[in-house]
Amino acid sequence: MVKSHYVILPVINMEIMTIETLTIKEELRGLIDDYASLGDEKKISEQMDLFTPDVTYKVYMNDFLAADVSGRQQLEEEFSGHASQVKTYFTLNGQHTVNINSGDATGVSFSQIKMIRENEGKIVITDYSVRYNDTYVLNHAKWKIKDRVGYFVIVETRIIDN
Repeated sequence: MVKSHYVILPVINMEIMTIETLTIKEELRGLIDDYASLGDEKKISEQMDLFTPDVTYKVYMNDFLAADVSGRQQLEEEFSGHASQVKTYFTLNGQHTVNINSGDATGVSFSQIKMIRENEGKIVITDYSVRYNDTYVLNHAKWKIKDRVGYFVIVETRIIDN
């Protein structure tokens, strides 16, 4: 009779790490999806709860730095001002990859954003293809966005019939 010896403890620890990692990835995905949903609904003050108080937020349109905001209060003012000019937002999130450390993480996500505005009596739609580079931190058992850089890679604007 041949005896087999299995080392179970490392396998169990590896499984726990995998479950923890998957849980964190799901929480971070939920964070970026909440960001998009709350933005689409123009729930700006609720959206601000997804950020740390010392958040930094930058937007590049091609290579041009179009926005550079620090702090939740300034970010809320910027987002509210922008939302007042937009009739409808529609965001679709795509792939999201993350690197997790203890207590923080970095991530890259891709989004398609449509914004409908009225300009001189015409309905104008702008399509944005965006890559976000994020830094996340665990704050009181909740993941928050600490730094976000949006790269608006493709921007297309056109008049539509309503």
